[in-house]
Amino acid sequence: MQSLWMLFASFMFAVMGVCVKLASEEFSTSEIVMYRGVVGVIVLAIIIKSQGGSFRTTMPLAHLWRCIIGVVSLWLWYYSIAELPLATAMTLNYLSPIWIAVWLFALGWWHAKGDIKWPLMMAVMMSFVGVVLLLQPAFHANQLTPALVALFSSLLTAMAYMQVRKLGLAGEPESRVVFYFAVTNIVAGLLGNLLLSGDQPVTWHPINSWHGGLLLLGIGICATSAQVAMTRAYRLGQTLVVANLQYTGIVFSSIWGVLVFGDVFSWMSWTGIAIILASGVAATFYNTRNTERGKAIDKADPISSEV
Repeated sequence: MQSLWMLFASFMFAVMGVCVKLASEEFSTSEIVMYRGVVGVIVLAIIIKSQGGSFRTTMPLAHLWRCIIGVVSLWLWYYSIAELPLATAMTLNYLSPIWIAVWLFALGWWHAKGDIKWPLMMAVMMSFVGVVLLLQPAFHANQLTPALVALFSSLLTAMAYMQVRKLGLAGEPESRVVFYFAVTNIVAGLLGNLLLSGDQPVTWHPINSWHGGLLLLGIGICATSAQVAMTRAYRLGQTLVVANLQYTGIVFSSIWGVLVFGDVFSWMSWTGIAIILASGVAATFYNTRNTERGKAIDKADPISSEV
């Protein structure tokens, strides 16, 4: 069941991407980041208080590091969504599982543990092949800069995901992890708009229509629910399996592209979808049937079996 949290998160992130693309026509990237944080703080504060939770944490520095790399990654991703075709921006951002796989491979090699799960590594690589077939991103000369920005964002996203997992395994509830990230969104949005204005007057675009207001609200709600689900997935799941299932966000985004933006797919695109889904199923099957932790999930708490 923990895998389903990433599927839900991927779906909500895809919806958020559509809302960001539409909202970027009315608001700046900094404003979108800020409003996302405002909605997130309100929703999560209500959830935490209703559940009798606390905002206090024993790991402030770990939260700070996660928030810094996370918000920079988010800001760069939103910028790339506004400047690039949605499919291209999503493709580049979903390189983050590849960075995670490379990182885990390097750790296994460095510590010589002999615990490199090659079937899972291959599943992640095949997922990326599916992404390329599905979206076939093409970069024009005037899109090189935002493309490089999106690529760097994917690297930071991978770092943020690994930090989320560490916080989860240390016992931090996902609502608190995402709450502090939402607070950082507000600060980053405010500072970003002030710093990027330069010598010009600071511009704040008013929310003067239901369309703009609903888009910003949708971004906040979708992002917050997806962030909570993703944090839970990384806390309970196996890192490479969860990272692999994250690719389903590309499938969801492609479907939204057809429904909202009228995108048309070739047979290669549908082949890519099939590869992505097949590799996700294969990775999940391998983890639950061929690893000791996977076999122990039914008999033990997932976190205790992980550590």
